[in-house]
Amino acid sequence: MVTSEEQKLISIVIVEDFKLTRVGLRCALNSNPDLNVVAESEDAIEGLKQIEKLHPDVVLMDLGLPMMNGIEAMVKIREISSDIKIIALTSHDREEEVVAALSSGASAYCLKDIDPSKLADVIRDVSQGVCWIDSVVANLALKSIPKVENIGLLGNQVNDQTRIPLTEREFEVLKHLVAGKSNTEIAKELIVSVHTAKAHVCSILQKMCVNDRVQAAVKAVKEGMV
Repeated sequence: MVTSEEQKLISIVIVEDFKLTRVGLRCALNSNPDLNVVAESEDAIEGLKQIEKLHPDVVLMDLGLPMMNGIEAMVKIREISSDIKIIALTSHDREEEVVAALSSGASAYCLKDIDPSKLADVIRDVSQGVCWIDSVVANLALKSIPKVENIGLLGNQVNDQTRIPLTEREFEVLKHLVAGKSNTEIAKELIVSVHTAKAHVCSILQKMCVNDRVQAAVKAVKEGMV
């Protein structure tokens, strides 16, 4: 078992143009013994220099940045290293920005008013390869993206090409996944083991032909499955 002393610190770079938000994020995250903000920047150009130099585990990226926006910056981060995990920070009133960000390659999409303890958990999950999407972000995408017609909730349409044969339980899990819940939270909601919840998520990803939870959530929203 790994002790707290042996646990690797998760290095973080914050890219956010509002100083008060940067300071708040840094203080809140550094209060966790396993998280370490190694750099922060008020714009994407300087942030990219820091990211290329430091190669952090996780980048917190504001989307509404001056000069170069967060979406453009995330594409460039992918060019630096595909191992760096990106958490997109967005405000609740920019629907077009949210929709554009959903295809940017970030591992998580969070509202800026996320609870600090929840953000810390998201960072830990993302650093381990888990993807996460805030339920409000998913709802914004749902409002902005037209639903595909003739797709039944349980995939019972005649057209085999559009049918996604999820079980009723898998659709329950999918709804929680779109709501941004972790495997642990899904397990508690459905009163099953975490292993069972994880197995359902893996089955959903395979049946929906997607690579991660974010893609599954986006596809579910786009196709009106939830």
